[in-house]
Amino acid sequence: MIELLLQADRLFTVDLVDQAEAIYRRVAEQDPRNAIAVVGLARCALAREDDREAYQLAAKALAIDPRNDMARRMEARLSEIFASRGEPLRQTTAVAPADRVPATVAPSGAAGRPARSVLDRLRGR
Repeated sequence: MIELLLQADRLFTVDLVDQAEAIYRRVAEQDPRNAIAVVGLARCALAREDDREAYQLAAKALAIDPRNDMARRMEARLSEIFASRGEPLRQTTAVAPADRVPATVAPSGAAGRPARSVLDRLRGR
């Protein structure tokens, strides 16, 4: 499994999102408790700009492995983004607010420039 996940990560890194997603999906189907594969699927959803799906997958990965830092950060930041848009999401995991990693977003106009959105930072832009 680890070799497949590494291959998927390499594919994702060079923007071969569809191929990476197929591998992450195959691993997640073979091992539904593999939080790394589910986070990979969430990253692919972000790359496709499907924020809602990315959030749901990050929350699922967090439910599988509450210590998965990437899942925790992704779920917290996307949750914050949706809340700031006035689009609260139904919580799909039992993650207490104290368990979240705080998102650090500079306020708009800080240092005379517009803030880069958290979503853009998650997408690597």
